[in-house]
Amino acid sequence: MTKQVKVGKVKIGGGAPVSVQSMTNVSVLDIDSTLKQIEDLEKAGCDIARIAVPNLNALESFKKVRLQTDMPLVADVHFDARIAVGAIEAGADKVRINPGNIPLSQLDSIIDCARCHRVPIRIGVNGGSVDGKILEECNGNKLQALKSNLAKYVRYFESKNFDDLVLSVKSSDVTEMVEANRFLADLPYPVHLGVTEAGLSNQGIVKNSIGIGSLLLNGIGDTIRVSLTANPVEEVYAGLEILKALNLRGGVKFVSCPKCGRCSIDLENIAKEVYDYARTIDKNIKIAVMGCEVNGPGECRDADLGLAGANGCCVFFKNGQVYKRVKSIEAVELFKKEIELLTNDN
Repeated sequence: MTKQVKVGKVKIGGGAPVSVQSMTNVSVLDIDSTLKQIEDLEKAGCDIARIAVPNLNALESFKKVRLQTDMPLVADVHFDARIAVGAIEAGADKVRINPGNIPLSQLDSIIDCARCHRVPIRIGVNGGSVDGKILEECNGNKLQALKSNLAKYVRYFESKNFDDLVLSVKSSDVTEMVEANRFLADLPYPVHLGVTEAGLSNQGIVKNSIGIGSLLLNGIGDTIRVSLTANPVEEVYAGLEILKALNLRGGVKFVSCPKCGRCSIDLENIAKEVYDYARTIDKNIKIAVMGCEVNGPGECRDADLGLAGANGCCVFFKNGQVYKRVKSIEAVELFKKEIELLTNDN
């Protein structure tokens, strides 16, 4: 079991539940937009939000954001240790630094400030910004360079008796990311998982699900971020679905079937509307939306609440029993009411 650190009110590692992170994608100088994104992330189920703090001038805006939200905030810092120190003093709950662009010679001030304020540090190595000198020393082997770069920084922090650390090694290559993170499993620190620069939603969710999911199945990983070229809320939804699929997070479990020629209802739109309505409900229930009489009754009987298409109509199931038949055009709104009644009863 890894060491446990606290990021605001959220615990990472040491047996704590796997947390879901995302990152705002607007300038922190736009305080209102940043706060609106944080609010949206929180509503979606995000546990920790990261904010890019690109320069010293951004620190005042970061401080104003900090004062207006209870969300645990991570300051994402590159190139200049003074920014990391300023972010900690402005109220950051954690700071992420990149060994690829902050030299060892600048670390002491960050360590001293983080120790004073009891703020953890994430050492985040990325395939796209690995230290060129280390890459050369590793004869161009990026995987080895990523491991070496991270290990070098961990040893330095340990030499300063600072172990309030979270570690991450990210790559846009799924295999590389998985192999690198297996190396982290031998270290006593919490691990932050993610496939970086994963792309647009469809490809990015696939890459992250394989990379993050395979590691979590092997007991590696304490907090995750699904990086997508998309609204950050989509990152949170994807992260939560990964955890639910692995039975690492409660909430609504939703199943729906692939549509075939037997289906006589508008399954795709019905399923989408039901899923969008139910996805953020904080109750451990299973909901099934099925298209026909082949697998529909079986899946619906296995769910707390189910809907199955039948000859252009829809049949509702509760606790394994049929209890209502409705016209398909009315199905979504009536089914939402059934979900509401069920969640209120629970």
